[in-house]
Parts: sequence; structure tokens; C-alpha cells
Amino acid sequence: MGKAERHILFRRLIQSFLSSIISISLVLFLVGMAALLVFNAHSVSDYFRENLKITAILSVESSDEDALQLSSRFEKLPYVKSVNCISKQQGMQEMKDLLGEDFLDAFGSAPIPASLEVQVQAVYLTTDSLKQVEKALCAFSEVDEVVYQESLVDLLNANLERIGYFLLVLIILLLFISFVLINNTVRLNVYAKRFSVHTMRLVGATKSFITRPFVVQAFYQGLLSGLIAVLGLLAVLSLIRNEFHQLFALFQFRILLEVMAVVVFGGVLICVLCTTWVVRRLINLNKDELYY
Repeated sequence: MGKAERHILFRRLIQSFLSSIISISLVLFLVGMAALLVFNAHSVSDYFRENLKITAILSVESSDEDALQLSSRFEKLPYVKSVNCISKQQGMQEMKDLLGEDFLDAFGSAPIPASLEVQVQAVYLTTDSLKQVEKALCAFSEVDEVVYQESLVDLLNANLERIGYFLLVLIILLLFISFVLINNTVRLNVYAKRFSVHTMRLVGATKSFITRPFVVQAFYQGLLSGLIAVLGLLAVLSLIRNEFHQLFALFQFRILLEVMAVVVFGGVLICVLCTTWVVRRLINLNKDELYY
């Protein structure tokens, strides 16, 4: 074989190897992103639920000091995550911004009472639980009314449940697609060397001897693809941290490490298993079957 032919063969092998690495990396990257969403779905859903706040409107007679004292009492309740106190002055300013500077002309005195914005624990963000929370808050003598959007709570819970099912189906579908694509990529690479496999079998090489170099190559191929996919995940997470800091804070560090480890291990495992299965099939082909 001449130098030019060796160069062409080497270039083709490099192109084939790189195309396989890129294909497998992209598939593993998609699986990793879906896994991150599924494993952190509970934290994300809690984040959206807890952004729905209950407003406890105090009586007009209650002062801002009463509101602060009541806020401290609210924060000790097991179903309350945080409380934001809105003074009478702040409430009046918000009404001015909304209705205009002269909205108070129709009233003899300031009609805006102090209020408390209550952020409820996510587990209590259901219709039945919120009714119990509303009843408990109304039991305080300073509270005149408790207001929240019940229809919005029902809509949010229903949509989050649908999104959870969708993500579960998506990751199962992606896992199936990843296995099929990686299997086909590995199969094509190994099948291109079927004549070499047949030659080794003719000279008496054992199945394990023939399979070993392909498995070693598949191991490094899966490892490299998994690491590239992890780098892609880190790039996306860095973007989320810079642009959506609150959303990034929801991701648990332990789960991030577990997903990345699974992506790398999954790439190696699928590549090795597919390669072993394809090589064993090629070894059993007869001479005529090599051409079809």
C-alpha cells in the first residue's frame, strides 16, 4: 500500500471516528438535559407553586406595628415559608401608581390597610390545603380578609402535572432513540471492518481475541463522547446561571453530579454492549453473507 493510499485510509478512519463521537455526544447531551429536567422537576414545580402568594389584608384599624408583629407570628406557622409586610404607606403608593395621584380625592381618609404577602410551602399549594390555610389565617383577629387566586392555583397544578408526565415520556423516548442511534453508529463502524474480522477468524483467532480491540475502542469512544456531552451540559448550566440565576439555584448539586456520571457511564456501557453484540454477529457470518 502506497503512502497516498495510507493517508486516504487514515483520513477516512479519523473522519469516521469523529463523526461517531459527535453523533453519540449529541445523543448523550439530549439525554442528559432531559434527565436534569426530570430529576429536578420537583424543585422546579415547587418554585412555581411557591411564587403564588396569599395576601392577608388587615383591618383598617391595624397599624404598621401590628402588621409587623403579626408577620412574626405568621412566620412561625408550619405551612408558611416567608412573609412580606406591606405597610399602609407602601399600599397607598402602589394604588397611586395604579390609579393615579388623585384617586384619594373620593375618600375622606386613607382607605388602604396594611397587608401581609404570605408565601406558602409548596406542599400546601392545593385547593383543599389552601382553604385550611385561609381558615387558619382568618382566625387571627387582625386579619380582615384573605385573598388568593384559586383558579390560578388549580390551573398551575394541572399544568405542572401534565408537564411532569410529558418529561417522563420524553426521557423514555430519548433513551430509546439514544440506544438505537448509538447502536446503528457502532454497527456501521464495526461492519466496515467485517473483512478484517473474517480474516482473523480464518487464521484461527478466538472470539474473545477478535472482540477485545473493538471493545477497547468502544470504551474510549463512549468515554470521550460522554465527556463531550458533559462539557455541553456544563456550558448550558453556565448559561442558565448567568441569565436565570433563580432557576439555576433550584438545581441540586448532588443531582447534577449524578446525571453527569450517568451520562458518561451510559455512553461507555451502550457503546461496549452494542460493539460486543455486533462483533459477535459478524464473527458468525459466512463468506457469502459478508457482501450483503
